[in-house]
Amino acid sequence: MMFNNIKNTLSIFAIIAMAGLFFLSASPEALAKTSRIKDIVDIEGVRDNQLVGYGLVVGLNGTGDSLNNSPFTQQSLIAMLERLGVSVRDQNMNTGNVAAVMVTATLPPFTNQGSRIDVSISSLGDASSLQGGTLLVTPLLAADSEVYAVAQGEISISGFSVQGDAASITQNIPTSGRIAEGGIVEREINFKLEELQQVRLALKNPDFTTARRIEQAINGFTSANLASAQNSTSVMLKRPSNYPGSIVDLITDIEQLPVQPDQPARIVISERSGVIVIGADVRVSNVAIAQGSLTVKVNETPQVSQANPFADQGQTLIVPRTDLSVNQGADVRLATLDSGVTLQDLVTGLNSLGMQPRDIITILQAIKAAGALQAEIEVM
Repeated sequence: MMFNNIKNTLSIFAIIAMAGLFFLSASPEALAKTSRIKDIVDIEGVRDNQLVGYGLVVGLNGTGDSLNNSPFTQQSLIAMLERLGVSVRDQNMNTGNVAAVMVTATLPPFTNQGSRIDVSISSLGDASSLQGGTLLVTPLLAADSEVYAVAQGEISISGFSVQGDAASITQNIPTSGRIAEGGIVEREINFKLEELQQVRLALKNPDFTTARRIEQAINGFTSANLASAQNSTSVMLKRPSNYPGSIVDLITDIEQLPVQPDQPARIVISERSGVIVIGADVRVSNVAIAQGSLTVKVNETPQVSQANPFADQGQTLIVPRTDLSVNQGADVRLATLDSGVTLQDLVTGLNSLGMQPRDIITILQAIKAAGALQAEIEVM
């Protein structure tokens, strides 16, 4: 079907899609396997931008930077006062109520000029707390060195620090804080999404099968070849010339479509924390597993030997007493895992051996080395 009357066609398909979602709601297992296209892809050009700035926080109750230890704070304070018409150069300054900070923020996509954004404040010098401080006007720059926002306001922190002569208590991080809606956007990013004739859908988890399913879902919904999977990461979405709306309207029409994402068989391991995450598609060939270790325990209990009372001669000696015990793994059990076992079978088999997570990590790596693990192991 061509796009002679595409608006009515999309409306019909929308009704069919809603009916399909209704039937899916009756099957929780089927619904759990699908995700909306908007949840598994990013739209090209629709992205955040990071902003950063350097500023001063004033009004601290003696918890600011030591000017002797933080020369950048002193230089910034002198430069600020000179811009305000106060000359303090070559003067001995000793104030603990000022702190140099780094200001960071995230500029959301399509943010209009004059909108407000949240900013985060982090101490740069040796200030002990930013509680009660006020951030002075700070320009926030992007990667192109252009100013996109200006931040100012009172800082809210979630921590505190109390110190006495012999003890101190610090909760959370008192040297970092946040200013809700403390930044005002001064420059908009020049990106006109509605004028584009095509956009790329970038998969958040790259996979060839998922990209192909997104292509099929879009083309099946519109009855036209609007989408084409370019690789495991990108799906190109084209706006036809006779489409009545913009590319934004087309994205709105297809982003609610359900797609079943696919994923490679993968095991993620963090050896530092002992965390193991096993994907649902991990399979193991026929293999036998045994795990055991040699443990030698040495316990020293020295005793004191003294001469009998009223003896003519004698000497007090320390007599060593050593208790040795060796565990050669006599209770080690051998377990077998049949070919093509599922994730649940693998977990059950490993748990039956009574092993700790770090032992399981070693066994998984050994199974992979034996060629019996049909999965990729990623070590964090």
